Amino acid sequence: MQQFIHAPEQAQLPLFEAFLAQPILPGLKASEQARKISQPDLFSELSLRGAAGHCQSLLAPVLRELSEEDDARWLTLIAPPASLTQAWLRDAGLNRERILLLHPRGNQSPLQLTCEALRLGRSHTVVSWLGSVNASARQLLLRSASAGNAQSLNIRLG
Repeated sequence: MQQFIHAPEQAQLPLFEAFLAQPILPGLKASEQARKISQPDLFSELSLRGAAGHCQSLLAPVLRELSEEDDARWLTLIAPPASLTQAWLRDAGLNRERILLLHPRGNQSPLQLTCEALRLGRSHTVVSWLGSVNASARQLLLRSASAGNAQSLNIRLG
């Protein structure tokens, strides 16, 4: 006669929960971890490569989500590519009543305009198309975003 031994089932953490249970950085104290987690990232980048139509298809849901934020402030787009027209915004399902499209004037650079829009704090998120951002430009964007309690998202198209 064969005996079957049934081991009690052990609770198993899903993959991501197990990963998140690990310390973020070795040697980082719990209070430092909590502080780092609670602070939102003020600067993010999204790099898209490929055909323009494919890049726009990938970008549409990100911008749509940002245009529907509960925050009463604007979603500001600084110097978007010419292909991001009002018609494209409408067709992508973005809330156009919550979006500002800004282009630099005169000698103003897109970076200067982005920093100004971030610093003013009238936008919850300022999306820019600055290309590759060096360390000093990143620091300018971070300081400006912090001053205006806003987030900066740079889109790099390749």
